[in-house]
Amino acid sequence: MTSERKENPDTPAMLAAVRTSLSPERFATYLRASAGDPDLALRLHTRNTALSAGFYGPLQSVELTLRNTLHRALARRYGAAWFDNPATGLNAYAITEIAQTRAKLKRGRYVPDAPHTVAALSFGFWVALLGPGGSANYAMTLWRPALSAAFPHARLPRKTIHREFDHLRTFRNRIAHHEPIFTRHLAADYAKILTLAGWMCPLTRDWIARHSRIPTLLAADPAQESLF
Repeated sequence: MTSERKENPDTPAMLAAVRTSLSPERFATYLRASAGDPDLALRLHTRNTALSAGFYGPLQSVELTLRNTLHRALARRYGAAWFDNPATGLNAYAITEIAQTRAKLKRGRYVPDAPHTVAALSFGFWVALLGPGGSANYAMTLWRPALSAAFPHARLPRKTIHREFDHLRTFRNRIAHHEPIFTRHLAADYAKILTLAGWMCPLTRDWIARHSRIPTLLAADPAQESLF
C-alpha cells in the first residue's frame, strides 16, 4: 500500500475533497497542530487514524476481559442471572441500563437471556459497577462480596481500580467517536491497557502484548503510514 501510494500520489482535487469530507471543524484541529500546512494536517490525520485502528484490538480485549471477569464474579455470588436478583443491590442507573438493553434485544428478536444481556451491556455499565454506586453502596453489595475477587493480581482499593478503568473508558470513547488522540501520551495509554489486563489475567495481558501493533505504530515514520 505504501509503495502504491508513492507511485500514485493523491491528486490536489482528491486532497481537497477529503478535507471537505472530514469537515472544516474537524480538519481545523489537525491544521492547528501542523502550523496551517494542509498537507501535513492530512498526514497527521492519517497517523491519528492508524493509531486509533491499532488501539482497537487491545482495547477490545480489555473490555471483553472486564465484562466476562465481572460477570463470573457476580454469578458466583448471586447466580447466573445476578442482574435479576434483588440481593445483588444494583442502583437505579444499572437497573435502567439492564432494562433498556433487554428491551433492545427483544426488538432485535434476540432472547434477553444472561449470555445475550451480558454481551450487550456497555463498557460504561461494567466500569460503573466498580464505582461507589451512590446510595446502593457498591463497596458493600458488589466489591467486598464479589468484585474484589475479579482482580487477583491487583492489591489496590476499589477507588483506584475504578479510576483507572474509567480513564480507559474515556480513551476508548474518543477512539470510538473518531476524535483526535495524537496529542496524548499514547505509550502511557498502551502501558495502562496492559496493566489493567494484567490485574485480571496476566496471560491475557501477555497475549495482547504479543499481538499488538501499537509499539510498531508508535515507532513508525508518520510519512509512511496509510489509512488502510
